[in-house]
Amino acid sequence: MTDWENRYQAGDMPWEKGRAAPPLLELLEKSEPGMWGPGPVLVPGCGYGHDVRALGGLGVPVVGLDLSETAVARAREFSPAACGTYETGDFLDPAWREGKTFSAIWEHTCFCAIDPADRGRYAAAVAGCLPAGGLLAGVFFLNPFDAGEDASGPPFGTTLAELDEWFSPHFERIGGWVPERAYPGREGREWVGLFRKRA
Repeated sequence: MTDWENRYQAGDMPWEKGRAAPPLLELLEKSEPGMWGPGPVLVPGCGYGHDVRALGGLGVPVVGLDLSETAVARAREFSPAACGTYETGDFLDPAWREGKTFSAIWEHTCFCAIDPADRGRYAAAVAGCLPAGGLLAGVFFLNPFDAGEDASGPPFGTTLAELDEWFSPHFERIGGWVPERAYPGREGREWVGLFRKRA
């Protein structure tokens, strides 16, 4: 398992782009009022909290979660309280999730960072945190690597078929597209997916 705390302490964070994910900003422009529910919205693997702050404009509570204490401390330095709160914890740990419910989850860097063997646990965690009608929205890495690159990950790529396999037992896919906006180098490699939890 990757030592995320050590990576943050060492400054070895190629995923840290200094701004919110462009596909999230694209999605927020397309969002219907109330799509995200009353909150709170959860951002697992939030890092420095750029996506949390972008979601803070929804006017609903937003919670950023990360394994790294260093990342969470930095996110708190960046963020006024009105833009979200932050916790250190493991989204896959049932003890962290106990008693917590969210109206929506924004997925950006957590799914692609965990070992693919844990994706079933991830899907179960998402389903366990959302009520019927809750929203899972995310940007998923389909093809993270150029030819010849070390593809051992993380990040780990995925496919639409795999996403449907993991989420369809609990969710209906209600939308999806290749985003027009992306960080440089990710153009055409990502997919925005919207899933609504079944009753």
